[in-house]
Amino acid sequence: MTGNVWERLFGGYLILGRSASGNAAAGTVLTPAERLADAQSVQLPYLIVAAILVFLAVAIARFLLPAMGGEAGAARAARAGRTGRALWRHRNLVLGVPAIFIYLIAEIGLSNLFISFVALPEIGDLTHAQAARYLFLLLGGMMVGRFVGSYVMQDRSAETVLAGAALGACAVMLVAAFASGPLAMWALISVGLFHAIMFPTIFTLGIRGLGPLTEAGAGLLIMAIAGGALVVVQGWAADRFGLQHSFLITAACELYVLFYALWGCRPGLPDRRPAGA
Repeated sequence: MTGNVWERLFGGYLILGRSASGNAAAGTVLTPAERLADAQSVQLPYLIVAAILVFLAVAIARFLLPAMGGEAGAARAARAGRTGRALWRHRNLVLGVPAIFIYLIAEIGLSNLFISFVALPEIGDLTHAQAARYLFLLLGGMMVGRFVGSYVMQDRSAETVLAGAALGACAVMLVAAFASGPLAMWALISVGLFHAIMFPTIFTLGIRGLGPLTEAGAGLLIMAIAGGALVVVQGWAADRFGLQHSFLITAACELYVLFYALWGCRPGLPDRRPAGA
């Protein structure tokens, strides 16, 4: 899940790098004239984004999708009802959906606050444009972590590797939440190493053993990506308790991933039906 990081890199180079606010020190108050110049300087990047979105909308609109309905649609609806009840009997899926949901809160939340955190005088004391360049290190760490994780999984189970990654991520997020200076900054950057394997590993464990229910289970896990929308909670915590201490929410998210790796990803749920039913 590196798309959000690429968005921040785009913002750092094409928006922050072109504006006075992006090159000003943290806490600098701009004059009205500087704010107006900022607004004018970033018009071109937004126009480029708008043009790309229009092009994609036109391209997608030209694709013809098959008609859905009739008897086939009714049969699918009946199967969906049976499938929905059966899915609840798979603990690894039931607990995997919130695991994806919660992981996305952590991954997107920290990348959203990354530039503001690194720019703090007590952390990196950088301009926003300079802080944006460090996102390359976070992205690079995710790439390295993906390769290392794939290699380690040749000899270790996926749940063991996921548990180790969750422990590592929780540890560095606690350092980022309570330390200061370069130590806190590099702790936040290093979390990419541990986050790299989380999404694909949780997804794989979530559909493990589903058999004919795999397609429906995968759909539920994909829907859990909506968890990224709840990063507003971390933004609220940053405003109320301080940006640095808001990373305790990220650490708590890592603990749930650890719980999922140690217990929640085990296939099956207890049969709670009455005896003889």
